[in-house]
Amino acid sequence: MTDSSDNRKMSGRRRFLLVTTSVAGAVAGVGIATPFVRSMMPSERAKAAGAPVEVDIGKLEPGMLLTVEWRGRVVWVLKRTPEMLQNLEKLNAQLADPDSKREQQPDYAQNPARSIKPEVLVVEGICTHLGCSPVYRKDIAPADLGADWLGGFFCPCHGSKFDLAGRVYKAVPAPTNLVVPPHTYLSDSRLLIGSESKESA
Repeated sequence: MTDSSDNRKMSGRRRFLLVTTSVAGAVAGVGIATPFVRSMMPSERAKAAGAPVEVDIGKLEPGMLLTVEWRGRVVWVLKRTPEMLQNLEKLNAQLADPDSKREQQPDYAQNPARSIKPEVLVVEGICTHLGCSPVYRKDIAPADLGADWLGGFFCPCHGSKFDLAGRVYKAVPAPTNLVVPPHTYLSDSRLLIGSESKESA
């Protein structure tokens, strides 16, 4: 009787120890694996360095400029009015590269508006002269920029001027148009900057 009872107790203890050891081993395995799994995922810093940035442009009013950051660079999203778009054609004779022949934009933005959707301009807000940050000047014919100014971007550091498509004027220090970064539309109100593929979102 005693032997049978002892055997049952021993068997129960073995089962308990086996289950406890298995559970402890599984918990330890998860604990060890977690840092390795996390190390394979991009950090917030890595995302900021190169990951695409999703932007809500649903509330962007005509004439309004939105500033976002991608890869540590300032990117402007401008919703142009019909008048702004009409004025683009009037400036060709004053521009250094009116047809955007230099590679400062993806193929899909090599058009008069330099954009996928005519009303929405996406450009890096960095002057192509020395990397200064131009100022958005939508006013028409201000005294400091002249009677032929129809709105655009002005770099106060060295006087470079760009129109509302980011095209550079002639006879200014900046050698090329503003850069159009890769981008795509996820929907009518969602823009993805830094990728030309919706799958990257």
